[in-house]
Amino acid sequence: MANVALIEAKKSNNRYLDFFPFEFDQFTLCSDPKVTKVLKKDVDLDFDSDAYEWVILIGSEPLKHFTKVTKVMDYAGTIVEDKFLPTINPSMLAFKPEAKNTWEKSIENICAYISGDKKKAEISEEVAFGIQNTEEVNEFIRAAIAADGDFVALDSETTALYPRNGHILGISMSYDGERACYIDADYIDEESESLLQELFDKKRIVFHNAKFDIPFFEYHFNVKFSRFEDTMLMHYVIDERPGTHGLKQLAMQLTDYGDYEKPMYDWMEQYRKERGILKDDFKWEWIPFDVMKTYAAIDALVTYQIFAKFEAALNRGNAKLKRVYQTILLPACRFLMDIQDNGVPFCRSRLGLSQDLMAEEIYEAADLLSQQEAIQRFQSDEGKEFNPNSVMQLRKVLFDYAGLEPTGITTEKGEHSTNSEVLEKLSTQHDIPRLILDVRKKSKIKNTYLDKIIPQLDADSRLRTNFNLHGTTSGRLSSSGKLNMQQIPRDNPIVKGCIRASEGHKIVAMDLTTAEVYVAAVLADDLELQEVFRSGGNFHSTIAHKVFRLDCEVEEVAEKYGSYRQAAKAVTFGIMYGAGPNKIAEQVTKDGGSMTVPEAKRVIKDYFGAFWKLEEWINEQQDFIRRNGHVYSYFGRKRRLPEGKNQPGQKPRDFNAQQSHAIRSGLNFLVQSAASDINLLGAVEAHSMIQTRGMKSRIFALVHDSVLAEVHLDEIDEYSNILRECIQRDRGIMIPGCPVGCDFEIGEDYSMGKFNASGIEL
Repeated sequence: MANVALIEAKKSNNRYLDFFPFEFDQFTLCSDPKVTKVLKKDVDLDFDSDAYEWVILIGSEPLKHFTKVTKVMDYAGTIVEDKFLPTINPSMLAFKPEAKNTWEKSIENICAYISGDKKKAEISEEVAFGIQNTEEVNEFIRAAIAADGDFVALDSETTALYPRNGHILGISMSYDGERACYIDADYIDEESESLLQELFDKKRIVFHNAKFDIPFFEYHFNVKFSRFEDTMLMHYVIDERPGTHGLKQLAMQLTDYGDYEKPMYDWMEQYRKERGILKDDFKWEWIPFDVMKTYAAIDALVTYQIFAKFEAALNRGNAKLKRVYQTILLPACRFLMDIQDNGVPFCRSRLGLSQDLMAEEIYEAADLLSQQEAIQRFQSDEGKEFNPNSVMQLRKVLFDYAGLEPTGITTEKGEHSTNSEVLEKLSTQHDIPRLILDVRKKSKIKNTYLDKIIPQLDADSRLRTNFNLHGTTSGRLSSSGKLNMQQIPRDNPIVKGCIRASEGHKIVAMDLTTAEVYVAAVLADDLELQEVFRSGGNFHSTIAHKVFRLDCEVEEVAEKYGSYRQAAKAVTFGIMYGAGPNKIAEQVTKDGGSMTVPEAKRVIKDYFGAFWKLEEWINEQQDFIRRNGHVYSYFGRKRRLPEGKNQPGQKPRDFNAQQSHAIRSGLNFLVQSAASDINLLGAVEAHSMIQTRGMKSRIFALVHDSVLAEVHLDEIDEYSNILRECIQRDRGIMIPGCPVGCDFEIGEDYSMGKFNASGIEL
């Protein structure tokens, strides 16, 4: 039997003999029981790793101490530096039950490595090789075409993140899951491109993140993909947690190749060190072909192996998840490639004007701030200029010099907080917090958006950024890259006004109206709530009229009973997010009304008195989550909520804050995910119809529940009708005779004319 050591950070009550069926010597990094978190200075372990064949490392601290690796979740159950076998600390399962699978799989792998049943794969020239010869390139592609299998794994190495900003260095391919090659792109000729197209027409092409690779292939090699698969999206439907979908992570978990890219990254580190190059300044094209080829080839090989496992899992597993992958994610992936390529149309001159305006407004707000008497006294006493970004200085100015009453919100150290929430509350008492918020808001707009957009525009003044299908647990799109479109300030016209249609076009923005409430009304089968939608009047006024039985016409509610309308609005949206009386009262007050917590309790009671089926449905879903620890959306997406599941012996309605949060997340998921998919599926279908008809109009972004398009003047009515038809299509989640609402705005720019009103002279 192998000689094994096990090391944990400090002594615990964990019974490792229950998990490992072999003998091992047990150690701790730190012997001091008073130490809570073991730092480098606390380590007093005298240990010779050479005395052991295998060393099991429990938790992140031992892993960091013995290796250069820091992410224990990524490396759990793998071999690090030939003998170290890391895993997570089982104690974390008490507060992070979703890690149970990682723990169990890592224990299985560790035992298999130590027993000899599992070995790290050897990477040889037979397994991973490179080609720098056009004839050999074409021969390999022909072999892939002739192979028996129906799919081929493909990958690319590029010099940039966007096809217009760089080129392909090489492509990796595996057609049997046993070997793979990396092809130098310099040796791909017209015949190679023709053979590649033949391959793509005949086989299913598998990528890991197809939305990245396919645009490069299509832009630089003049090829098209009639069909493709994506292991990243497959994993997303299997496990929707963000940050778990990287190829490296999955390869370490699901293949025998471990951290196969380490030698290449070691070379890069040495290269940078020798030449004094910062990590962010390193260029991918500096890596020699002979260094790159192995890493790149294995990318394709592990993609092939992972796909085989995922496809088998989806085929034998949950039909709902397979349907989400095939009918939502794959079509949406193709759609997002197209809208990313369309690009967001920006006006360079407006961006420049906006920069100048915002700089002037920041200066004026900062000047007003400096004139505040409390700040001047602070500067006189301290002998230095006030820095609003200093938490200590800000705390002193607000509470000592300005004499403001603390909100009761504190930091982890028990100090008075000065975060945005606190400043919002204090802004009703004094000008200083209001001015600080103003400076921060304007500075963020200038620094985060205006200053960064201009240098990233392509020659056609369009900005091409990313929209992601796998970035949220709800299924809503996220955005990343050159510009996060989901974070553009909604109420500020400056940035939105810089998104301007080209000549002969208009910006058309479609917004779903009260979509999540609409979905809830259908899912709950609440006929009373559905009738509110059918009535066609002002939604929140109608709700208030029904809930509170107001003695006026619906049209008069806003004028005569404005506070009731505010309360109805707060409850309607708050319930979807699990808001209680405290939150409801706070929201009504924030919206300009006034409501106490006892009043909020009565409002909620009256609300559910009117819409009792909605309350019944909410309770049913809560109970389902408590029993099962997961929930499915209408379209089949799964949201895993292990923290929400009842523990053995737990009493009914007895749950902690963590479980309550999980249950609220599940309820939110049910309505948010379905509403998001209605919007996404409608946009995908509309895009297809636009292409089929050969129209000049183009969708360029999905932002929250909005679809944004640059529409030709001659096609505005046609486009609007297409999009409305596709969004409102009956997908089985529709109020009879009353499709989900679509609001359209049309303007020269995304601000819909508010840009001019902001004071900028054009």
